[in-house]
Amino acid sequence: MNPTTLALQIQTLPDNPGVYQYYDKEGKILYVGKAKNLKKRVSSYFNKIHDTAKTNVLVKKIVTIKHIVVPTETDALLLENNLIKTLQPRYNVLLRDDKSYPWLCIKKEPFSRIFATRRMVKDGSEYFGPYTSFKTVSTILELIKELYPLRTCNYDLSKSNIESGKFKVCLEYHIGNCMGPCEGYETLENYQKQVDAIREILKGNFKESMKDFKRVMTGLAADMHFEEAQKIKEKIEILENYQSRSTIVNPKITNIDVFSIVSDESAAYVNFLQISHGSIIRSHTMEIKKKLDETDEELLELAIVELRERFHLLSREVIVPFHVDLGENIKITVPQLGDKKQILDLSIRNAKFYRIEQLKQLQIVDPDRHTKRIMAQMQKDLRLPVEPRHIECFDNSNIQGTNPVAACVVFKDGKPSKKDYRHFNIKTVEGPDDFASMTEVVYRRYKRLLDENQPLPNLIIIDGGKGQLSSALKSIDELGLRGKIAIIGIAKRLEELFYPGDSIPLYLDKKSETLKIIQQLRNEAHRFGITHHRDKRSKAALNSSIESIPGIGEKTMLALIQHFKSVKRLKLASEKEISDVIGVSKAKKITEFYKATNES
Repeated sequence: MNPTTLALQIQTLPDNPGVYQYYDKEGKILYVGKAKNLKKRVSSYFNKIHDTAKTNVLVKKIVTIKHIVVPTETDALLLENNLIKTLQPRYNVLLRDDKSYPWLCIKKEPFSRIFATRRMVKDGSEYFGPYTSFKTVSTILELIKELYPLRTCNYDLSKSNIESGKFKVCLEYHIGNCMGPCEGYETLENYQKQVDAIREILKGNFKESMKDFKRVMTGLAADMHFEEAQKIKEKIEILENYQSRSTIVNPKITNIDVFSIVSDESAAYVNFLQISHGSIIRSHTMEIKKKLDETDEELLELAIVELRERFHLLSREVIVPFHVDLGENIKITVPQLGDKKQILDLSIRNAKFYRIEQLKQLQIVDPDRHTKRIMAQMQKDLRLPVEPRHIECFDNSNIQGTNPVAACVVFKDGKPSKKDYRHFNIKTVEGPDDFASMTEVVYRRYKRLLDENQPLPNLIIIDGGKGQLSSALKSIDELGLRGKIAIIGIAKRLEELFYPGDSIPLYLDKKSETLKIIQQLRNEAHRFGITHHRDKRSKAALNSSIESIPGIGEKTMLALIQHFKSVKRLKLASEKEISDVIGVSKAKKITEFYKATNES
């Protein structure tokens, strides 16, 4: 890859949180980093000379940039930690120790203990987290301690040990922090009810606990104990930002491969996440060019087989968005909700971002191919007989019923062709009648194109619903163009597309490129029409004022219109300013006229 390709990769990065990976020309990993905004962070490496020689050498070696988009900055921190440990990039500070982020553990034992730990033991205990801040862990443990008196000892509180009187209550019992289960003062059933409530808090369901905290804070503030109230406020803020479960590190999902697919007319994009020991350790997205009308199911099956071979994947379970056939030895999971659905959504998100980046790069490198793809997509989405290379859109503007005008904007190859835009002053319609105005304007436009032997559009878009579409169709029929030009109406409220003779509207995907181009056309027609309407209204106001001035003709009037734009500005202008436009003698007539008008 050459430097322009690298610049192109940077240009099309998303503005989202994530982890970036730098590779050299041989495909070896150089560096892994996290970012709140991937585009800004990666760009910062290439737009300055760095203070350290090590960083400057790193930047020179970078040839390929890969990235994984994640939901939050916290997830980016956790994923960076996983990838550095797994990939051990040369330019990262090596994490020689096995230090990891802390978890909160509900121990699987009678009278469960709840504590923070950095090590996960697979003994059936429940783990929540991991947490990137020990402050959050401390706050949650403090909250639990204040709400529920639990034991802190590590005794084996089996039924036989308690009944035999093996243990004695400690100081924690005497100061009220523990209810004394070691001597049988508290039942297992009552204790486990408290553990269940704590489990809900660790899952992020602590509305009731937050209410209690806020009540305590308000009470302390009312009693003038502001320092204590501030401490409670800080705890509330930590809990409000508390993320109960990470997508990136999840002990419930282990040694599983996740595959998802996003496709369009010409290609499919398959993302793969490898999860080992509950953590994402690899992400890869591949593009598959469509040769025939392959289904997403067929393409995903092919991609999974290829990716499993390429990365030597041996996992016995895969998570996918729909059922695929991979043989009897592999378990296929299509999650509908929960942790596995969350990780599948993350994979889909990465596939979508990859597709957007590829399309952006295509638009920059090969605009013709980009145009062809969009035209093919629009033809399919709008059910047209040909690609809509030439589109015309009509809009009426008659604000408060005055100076009715209409606009026709023209798009060629999906882009505005401003030299072909046209304004229309409504001639045959009295008063504000949008339907009749539309009939007139469409007739005039295409009568002229036919008379002058000009090329007709592939598609006409009418800004309005069924009524406006029917009005335009009258002219299309009168000119004998029905069936020769496709015509649709777009209603403003729900972006409904109406077709001739079809009472049921078509709704396009709100994120589709086809709808975006139609909206751009409609907005451009509206802007162009409103601008002309305002100009016409200003001229009308100026005309009505100037026409009554003796000795001032039409040419002089037009010169003043073009220069001063409004009556108010003309009235405020000095004789010298006016004479610069139309000469001394006429300027004197105008200033004397306004002077006489003001005095009368």
